[in-house]
Amino acid sequence: MTTAQLKSALKAVDWNGLVDKFQGQDEALIAIDACCTRIAIWSKQFESAEKGNPALAFVRAAQTASQHVAATCALGLYRSAAASIRSILENGLYFTYFRVHKSELTTLTRDAGYYVSRGELIAYHKTHTPGFRGLQEKLGFIGNLDTWYSEISAIVHGQIPGTWVEHTSLAGIKHNEVTLNDVMEKFKKGEELLHQLYLLTVGRELWDSFSPPSKKALLAGLSGDVKTALGLDKA
Repeated sequence: MTTAQLKSALKAVDWNGLVDKFQGQDEALIAIDACCTRIAIWSKQFESAEKGNPALAFVRAAQTASQHVAATCALGLYRSAAASIRSILENGLYFTYFRVHKSELTTLTRDAGYYVSRGELIAYHKTHTPGFRGLQEKLGFIGNLDTWYSEISAIVHGQIPGTWVEHTSLAGIKHNEVTLNDVMEKFKKGEELLHQLYLLTVGRELWDSFSPPSKKALLAGLSGDVKTALGLDKA
């Protein structure tokens, strides 16, 4: 493909039309708004409580990734949304670890060969985060995380060709309601797992510094027994 052909192909896509049509997807818009809002609430509270912590870069990255889900879905680029959806939770996991491992964060930024796996991050919380083992069992967190991560990774890596891709050319990009619904389910589940991760780890530690309205919003929807087990109040 020549540069001229690429330009022509990109112009052939009615990007504005795709966004306009997406405006009619009320259920998807409501889901995106709810997920992005809760991520933003967490982000704001962490920004205030951990001011100056270099690991906050992961919090910002997670929030930006949630916004990219909205953008890519609006353009019908569902496969691209998968990477952003997974990135939200990965960045959340990194934040919960590197916020108290600043020297290792420095190594991460300088050494391309340094890597901390998802399993190592969870193992850290099992060993060092008070109450994590028992509390995560009440939510089925680790099992749900493993299942979800495996499913979204299969999409990101294209293990099943054609998943979340409805076109074979740029000009063929269009919306697909069935695929969009699947994207939203994965997004909502991923955001819920991020929410639970924060509640089980750093959120509990920093809870007293959060604003009352934020506490109320973050506890909304939790069952009474879970709230009691977490030991978090709205005040």
